[in-house]
Amino acid sequence: MIFKKTLLATLVGASLSLPMAAIAQDVTGDGKDVTLRVAYDADPVSLDIHEQLSGGMLQLSHLVFDPLVRWTQDFEFEPRLATEWEQLDDTTLQIKLREGVKFHSGNPFTAKDVAWTVERLKRSADFKAIFEPIDSVEVVDEHTVKFHTKKPYPLLLNLATYIFPMDSEFYSGKTDNGKDKSEIVKNGNSFASRNVSGTGPYQVTERQQGVKIDFERFDDYWDKQSPGNVDHIVMTPISENATRVAALLSGDVDFIAPVPPNDLERVRAADDVKLVTMSGTRIIMMQMNQKRVEAFKDPKVRQAFAYAVNQEAIADRLMKGFATPAAQLSPEGYDGHNPDLKPRYDLEKAKQLMKEAGYEDGFSITMMAPNNRYVNDAQIAQAVSAMLARINVKVDLKTLPKAQYWSEFDDRAADMMLIGWHADTEDSANFFQYLTECPNADTGAGQYNSGNYCNPELDEKVAEANLETDREKRAKMLQAVEKGLYDDAAFIPLHWQDLAWAADTNVQIEPVLNVMNFPYLGDVVVKPE
Repeated sequence: MIFKKTLLATLVGASLSLPMAAIAQDVTGDGKDVTLRVAYDADPVSLDIHEQLSGGMLQLSHLVFDPLVRWTQDFEFEPRLATEWEQLDDTTLQIKLREGVKFHSGNPFTAKDVAWTVERLKRSADFKAIFEPIDSVEVVDEHTVKFHTKKPYPLLLNLATYIFPMDSEFYSGKTDNGKDKSEIVKNGNSFASRNVSGTGPYQVTERQQGVKIDFERFDDYWDKQSPGNVDHIVMTPISENATRVAALLSGDVDFIAPVPPNDLERVRAADDVKLVTMSGTRIIMMQMNQKRVEAFKDPKVRQAFAYAVNQEAIADRLMKGFATPAAQLSPEGYDGHNPDLKPRYDLEKAKQLMKEAGYEDGFSITMMAPNNRYVNDAQIAQAVSAMLARINVKVDLKTLPKAQYWSEFDDRAADMMLIGWHADTEDSANFFQYLTECPNADTGAGQYNSGNYCNPELDEKVAEANLETDREKRAKMLQAVEKGLYDDAAFIPLHWQDLAWAADTNVQIEPVLNVMNFPYLGDVVVKPE
């Protein structure tokens, strides 16, 4: 039965040229091959899942690899490559591993692959901070490992959701030109960035950076209970919001993410298309670089910037209500969320603080933001620039595509930079460790703290909270950190970005969506028309 067959659409204001593989293959049912055509706003920067800690890379991880455990929609832990676990003592967690699992290379999955992967994670610039609590992984036997932590640590299972065991044999040794196959090259060219062998539901069959990635279901995939019936996935990056939505409505793709706020009602009203929305936990924020701008070392100046930005106006007018104004990093529901902290827009207060700091006449700064990573990211930066102009701050704004932006971000190339962050461990401390702790290249702390903000006292409170196993006590400690960051105006919080996906009505996306924004596409079902 033919599910859908369309010709290339001529879109209003844009010409869309989808990969021919996405057009030539129909999505079918009744025992025939099923192809799901997916359009995201950007594609993964690499095939090396340890090169960058980002939503795009984690989505790739769930397609090509499997985690030890994964989150369910109600935030419970679901066994994947781990089948059971037991906390043996304060610093030891024993995990039993699934037997009979094969990598795409044909190599068997064993405990040594878990130990090897964790050691590699601890070498990754992006991951080593969150994996720092793990002292070692002991291989007990082929399908048993023990995780040893340096101190009591309450979030080991949270970390296990980010351990996607890699094929240690496949990634070991030297390439033809003498390079280490296991090396991690940030924004570079390596064996792992071009070659991949996981245990996941799909193999990568073709990749054209910025054009498409083709996935084919792995015949020897271990999870025979998965309801997923998609044989092929064609993932196409379409950065233009209007073009991405038009591709879905015209039938050229079957599933898109994200759906921009301006098009929510249009998608909701369309025939043969369904919209799914969910409150999000990703904070969107601006960071102020204290090493580049002397004025940013003054808390009064930082506070003035915070008072000058109207989060509610951005959420209401620019995001069309598809965002929650923020005054802190932790969203409601996280242990560190402090209910006493509210957005503090007050233009007169901002002007007064600038005057008290000796900057009544303002000054000039540079600002950078991506233009295809977060919903309305370039427009958000433009709005913030306009708001800062009201306190006599002249902003030279530059926006870049995601693929170019992150190298600039790593170089701290502007005075103010925009970043969004979803807590990888679904815990408040993750925000602090990456975004506000004193930058430390050796430990990975502050890896995404482009403001170079540093408050050792607050960092120590985070460290103490990460040793506290009593959840109520730990929550109070994390809430105190949020209050300290708020008083210090360590950054400018903007909003928590809501989530929206849309698909053809025959694509059953609801069961595979989650607040982490990593749809488990290996389990997606496409019903025949």
